[in-house]
Amino acid sequence: MQPSPVPPAAASVATLATPDDLRASLRRASQLKGRQPEGAAMVEVAALLGSRPAEGFRRDLLIEYLHRLNDHFGVLHGRHLVALARQMNLPMAEVYEVASFYHHFEIVRGDQAQAPRLVLRVCDSLSCSMAGARALLAALPERLRAAGQGDVQVQAVPCVGRCEQAPVAVVHQCPVPHATVDGVLETIDLKPYRSVALHPYAQGAANFDVAALAGRSVPAPPEGVSPAHTDLATYRAHGGYQTAAALVNGEMDAEAVLSAMEDSGLRGLGGAGFPAGRKWRIVREQAAPRLMAVNIDEGEPGTFKDRTYLERDPHRFLEGVLIAAQVVGTESVYIYLRDEYHGCRALLQAALDDLRAQPPCPLPHIELRRGAGAYICGEESAMIESIEGKRGEPRMRPPYIAQVGLFGRPTLEHNFETLYWVRDIVERGPQWFASFGRHGRKGLRSFSVSGRVKHPGVKLAPAGITVQELIDEYCGGMLDGHQLYAYLPGGASGGILPARLNQIPLDFDTLQPYGCFIGSAAVIVLSQHDSAREAALNVMRFFEHESCGQCTPCRVGTAKAATLMEAPQWDEELLDDLAQVMADASICGLGQAAPNPIRCIHKYFAHEVGEGPWPGDLPKPRNSPLAEQLPAGVKP
Repeated sequence: MQPSPVPPAAASVATLATPDDLRASLRRASQLKGRQPEGAAMVEVAALLGSRPAEGFRRDLLIEYLHRLNDHFGVLHGRHLVALARQMNLPMAEVYEVASFYHHFEIVRGDQAQAPRLVLRVCDSLSCSMAGARALLAALPERLRAAGQGDVQVQAVPCVGRCEQAPVAVVHQCPVPHATVDGVLETIDLKPYRSVALHPYAQGAANFDVAALAGRSVPAPPEGVSPAHTDLATYRAHGGYQTAAALVNGEMDAEAVLSAMEDSGLRGLGGAGFPAGRKWRIVREQAAPRLMAVNIDEGEPGTFKDRTYLERDPHRFLEGVLIAAQVVGTESVYIYLRDEYHGCRALLQAALDDLRAQPPCPLPHIELRRGAGAYICGEESAMIESIEGKRGEPRMRPPYIAQVGLFGRPTLEHNFETLYWVRDIVERGPQWFASFGRHGRKGLRSFSVSGRVKHPGVKLAPAGITVQELIDEYCGGMLDGHQLYAYLPGGASGGILPARLNQIPLDFDTLQPYGCFIGSAAVIVLSQHDSAREAALNVMRFFEHESCGQCTPCRVGTAKAATLMEAPQWDEELLDDLAQVMADASICGLGQAAPNPIRCIHKYFAHEVGEGPWPGDLPKPRNSPLAEQLPAGVKP
């Protein structure tokens, strides 16, 4: 049976859109989905970003642009994020997910939301907690209100890289070493607004010869936080940049420099310990173009050596960068500096500006990038993600960044201190560096020592020195009334050892049999007045706070472990299972190393967690500052 034909009157009629309808449709299609940018916010963001480049704003500079907004307004307003997304032609969700990842960006919503007049940050990581940071945090809010400064926001923050000056507070960007309540209040009175609460800039110039300090301590600056530093004129007057210029100008053989690096035995001094010369050769063999990324995101609690060297001599580091770039053949260099080092950032930017104005030789393209408060960005692939303007989440490997790194190119990644030694190794010869060492080890190590010693600081000591030798020969011994009870040989992630193991050589590969590693050589010394259990809990809370959240074993494991570790008697079986899962299944070193303190407590300090009798050689710690909880009302 054939279907009945549709009567002409019932047939659909195609209606043509009018010109006004078409124009309205085009306007709707051109608009961003979701919230639309406000006109005033667009003007404010455009003023801070500057003129729009012909090719548009670079996607990899998103974090730099967020810093401009955050510095100017004190917070990130939601309306400005919408405007920034429009300016950069990015989805709002992409801008928000990056901004919300980093601790130093606080996103606020609503037209009435305002930034606090000042933010006062108090470090509550291990060294500062041992020195009384929790008592400081407990006293400050009430004293601020009593002084009419109740609008100052108090925050407890992780390590700020000044462990030798514990406890440390930071008034906006101005550090207060050896902080007391009165000292903090005085600083706030002198620097009551963000515009003036900046890191003081050192005025005078001085020649800093790091090689001359071999076997000694790096002197502490008498002025506290801004030591005199080596400027360009002083550096060049003492032979600076001659080696880099000879290499770039073809007067020195690159292969000879590479061989010197290999023969010196220099290993990566950021914690991984990979042979530096071997890394140069691997990247050099990759297809061009090649890039370099420098890691100065020194966030490991207890570590401050990179800051100590950088704020005294930025040009020695920059010459190491130029030498490495020439030997490996990298066309661009990206330097990633942690946000807490405001003084170092100003100093390094000035040094770069001076170097570009008076170049000793043709320079590669160099960019200084600013972190935003994320310990995970000390992991090399997370740092690369951050340089690309993304969330600092570690990458799965392989491929390794030497093959597919920054912007998809082969990348030479180095820690600051590794490059700091390049000039001296090339000029003095590889045997000079290798000639130092004790107990069968070779080389120099910059130990960041803090805790219960008389003279904390950076100690440039022979590789393989023991913690007892380090304390006795370099630190003036233990504080009066204190005796060695335990120590962390490699910062928060390096484990905890008891005093009876005070004769282990401190170097790469020597601590692994004891469940520890040297990492960045951050040595934190505990006495009989401290608790190893509470120290382990402190660092686990740090890992919980700093986990990027990408993988479940680390994100959930660190939080669960911290909760379980609060119990007076530990559930040994459950904690061990949790530690095994974190170590086996976490994507990067944060989750893999987080269980080290748990295992060390079980192995060496079982008496502190109800798993064995208390040994008779030391009294139980009483009123340990580590056992104090975060005061109520203080924002973490």
